[in-house]
Amino acid sequence: VQLQASGGGLVQAGGSLRLSCVASGRISNINAMSWYRQAPGKQRELVARITSGGRTDYGDSMKGRFTISRDNAKDTMYLQMNNLKPEDTAVYYCNLITFSQTYWGPGTLVTVSS
Repeated sequence: VQLQASGGGLVQAGGSLRLSCVASGRISNINAMSWYRQAPGKQRELVARITSGGRTDYGDSMKGRFTISRDNAKDTMYLQMNNLKPEDTAVYYCNLITFSQTYWGPGTLVTVSS
């Protein structure tokens, strides 16, 4: 299984970005797909998660601004990020968990200027 994230870039505070994560390979028994982020000097943190049943969870600072979604037919996960803040600057990673494995993508950089 390979994960490829895209959609990162430079945006001004208050702007929006949409990240995509495409999963390829032999995928079965997906438990959940998630976005994590890691800012310089900080630990990796959960941004949002969507389970196979469609339940979503968000990090506290992302609630109301970010929306996670999935297109199962395309094996693609999205993260719509609105009202971006400078503190959202980080490398964003997509994550896929099956019943037995955890997979990570290489990340995409999001930079929010003030």
